[in-house]
Amino acid sequence: MPSLPELEVRLGHPFRDPALLRMALTHPSIAHESGTSQNHNQRLEYLGDAVLQLALSRELYDRYPQHDEGPLTKIRAQLVNQVSLAEQGRALDLGKFLILSRGEEINGGRERPSIIADAYEAILGALFLDGGYEVARTFILHSFRDEFTNIENAATADNPKGCLQEILQAVSSEAPQYQVLAVTGPDHDRCFECAVLHKGTEIGRGTGKSKKLAESHAAATALDLLRASSAKRP
Repeated sequence: MPSLPELEVRLGHPFRDPALLRMALTHPSIAHESGTSQNHNQRLEYLGDAVLQLALSRELYDRYPQHDEGPLTKIRAQLVNQVSLAEQGRALDLGKFLILSRGEEINGGRERPSIIADAYEAILGALFLDGGYEVARTFILHSFRDEFTNIENAATADNPKGCLQEILQAVSSEAPQYQVLAVTGPDHDRCFECAVLHKGTEIGRGTGKSKKLAESHAAATALDLLRASSAKRP
């Protein structure tokens, strides 16, 4: 079995009690196969799930002040499921660190998504017990940083006008306004050009085969420009 310090480096936390980390990696099959009460990771998994839910719930609460309970719960469900947790575990290469019974080893337990996902949550529980909530929270938010970006990008792609309005209304009570700048082409093949303005200033422009599509493209352009401007700030 690979050394635990190798995993501690990946977790960014040297354990004061390495037994906690070892327990987080120990599958229940060890106890079942031996017929003993040997410690395994189910209790840590239970605790880690609660820590994960709290950390992500607080982050979503802060990130999306415009959302009520329903949308926040939906976003959290996209982040916390067996598929996503197994991906997090694979990113740590947890499979090679697992402590499995001989039967689970033979049956491919090191690659089984449910086992890897459970071990990932158990590690979160171990981080919480060994280092406290902030240690676990910091690790969780670092682990899920790409998932937050993907969710925001997907929301933008689905509804750029809505996303632009939410961003602007977070800093101003004035909503964005859309103007048709030009309509060209024959009746059966028109092209609309629209601009989106905020406080009288144009912040994006787009074209499309309909007014609605042109407005969406203008909003998407404005979002790209706002993000680029934000990224340049120190």
